[in-house]
Amino acid sequence: MNHLLFQVEDRPPLLTSLLLAAQHMLAALGGIIAVPLVVGAALRLPADQVIALINAALLGSGVVTFIQCKGVGPVGIRLPCVMGTSFAFVGAAISVGLEHGVPGILGSSLVASLVMIIGSRFMPCIRKLFPHAVTGVVVTMIGLSLTPVAIDWAAGGVPRGSLGYGAPANLGVALFVLVTVIALVQFGKGIVSAAAVVIGMSIGYLVCLGLGMVDFAPVQRAPIFAVPQPLMYGMSFPIGGIVAMAIAFMVTMVETTGAFMALGAATQTKIRGSNLARGILCDGVGSAFAAIMSSPPVSTFAQNVGVISLTGVASRHVVALTGVMLFMAGLFPVLGALVVTIPKPVIGGAGLMMFAMIISAGIQLLSNVEHNKRNGIIMAVSIGCGLAVAVRPELLGKLPAFVKEIFGSGITVGALVAITLNLVLPERPVETLEDEDDVPQAFITKELEVA
Repeated sequence: MNHLLFQVEDRPPLLTSLLLAAQHMLAALGGIIAVPLVVGAALRLPADQVIALINAALLGSGVVTFIQCKGVGPVGIRLPCVMGTSFAFVGAAISVGLEHGVPGILGSSLVASLVMIIGSRFMPCIRKLFPHAVTGVVVTMIGLSLTPVAIDWAAGGVPRGSLGYGAPANLGVALFVLVTVIALVQFGKGIVSAAAVVIGMSIGYLVCLGLGMVDFAPVQRAPIFAVPQPLMYGMSFPIGGIVAMAIAFMVTMVETTGAFMALGAATQTKIRGSNLARGILCDGVGSAFAAIMSSPPVSTFAQNVGVISLTGVASRHVVALTGVMLFMAGLFPVLGALVVTIPKPVIGGAGLMMFAMIISAGIQLLSNVEHNKRNGIIMAVSIGCGLAVAVRPELLGKLPAFVKEIFGSGITVGALVAITLNLVLPERPVETLEDEDDVPQAFITKELEVA
């Protein structure tokens, strides 16, 4: 198991904490901003309304991140967990918004967040559905599903097939950042190794400045200071919209559970049902708060688990400071806009390393699972089905919309298949096995040791 530079309860010095918190913010900011941008573009909202959505998303993400890390009574998992607007809600939000506008999205989100709030009461039971084989599959699928995102960033962050996708300059910058981060992690000492992501991205940013690859237009357009207004758009409560968002919340609950399990592996913390209950409750309450603040729903950001795995910084107090930074970015949009100027290849080079570390953590979990035919089937089939959806999303193109909403994520498909197979496939006791090939490796090893 990897050594942690800072444990969950450690409090690094302030300047060190600021630097470490900044790299979590850099890893999350693009995803937080992207959701309101996509939804705003799909609904053809005016620029000022899109900016207001972004401000609200940043502020809401910051508040909920702080609560998730620090905890308030029964709310918050009290682990280094970054919260942000999730792409799991984009499909439902656009479909609701096209018919009922932003008020319909926010009202549906507010009501549908009850799915997670109520569901949090059953997390001790749900935890039993995640033995080591299932947990390992989910963590691995998180990394496998995120890696193509990093690859697209490295290629330029433009649609595949377009002119700039995979341009040599983009790939060169991404490779440079990747090598820099690897070198800093492997050969750096102390804070240099712990802050490898933010240092590597900063160096890559300077290189892009020299190459003329940085566009400062977002900074010029962004207001210096803005306070998101609660209920700015008002709310409506269409039944169809509530059902669509409720389905999205159920899907997110599965993904968030997997993210928490990955977080437990990265922070060397045993995740119990009570931990999951507090974390899921924070997701639900946080999404309700986000809706009131005129922001899309929030959920746990799995990509930040990769930052922890890579740097060994598991302090929840550091990530709580990331929440403060996100909150400030919501009040000062120009700060968020400055981060948005980071070229996508820079983020892609660092992201590829972070997401690959999640895959590594999943493989380590799977290596500790007892090797037998039953577990082999669970792992192989669930990862295969998850990858089928992640690599070929058009596979579901001719199915009903609600089916695509539920099974559109490779993480969700992998998790549901693994859980189902774990419940359906019988566990065969060793003494009933007919030949040596069927005997679990752990049993054979134990017999050899006795002999």
